[in-house]
Amino acid sequence: MSDTTSYPATGRCNCGDIQYRLLREPLFVHCCHCTWCQRETGSAFVLNAMVETASVELTSGTPARSERPSASGIGQQVYSCPRCEVPLWSHFGGREQIAFVRVATLENPALCPPDIHIFTTTRQPWVKLDDSVPVMDEFYRRSEFWPEAAYQRYQQALES
Repeated sequence: MSDTTSYPATGRCNCGDIQYRLLREPLFVHCCHCTWCQRETGSAFVLNAMVETASVELTSGTPARSERPSASGIGQQVYSCPRCEVPLWSHFGGREQIAFVRVATLENPALCPPDIHIFTTTRQPWVKLDDSVPVMDEFYRRSEFWPEAAYQRYQQALES
């Protein structure tokens, strides 16, 4: 988990039209290596900082919302800059209470190192992982890996 003294943290799209603040530390940070994320980002993986949507404060601009399919079949709602089209955060499976903030859009992405690597069966073979954080073949059970306080925050957000 990240250093809680560094929040709020700021983020933006490439052109700067959309700016936001992440008001508190993430619940958990996924480094997803699935082929869907690879294709969608044009990279080997994506880093998503999961946080309560209420903790993402828009400070400039209005992101465009688009409905996109996902590998799970549940779909996602992606919020991007309408000008430069950089995705800033998304919501998966209709759970709009939780935002998956794209870590690379933070001014200081080092605040959110991965807490877990997921869907590593499809990671690029040149991506080498060590045992510093859990490495999962597919997904995982939150209750087994999340700190209790983060899990409680997650449950509270879903109930709101």
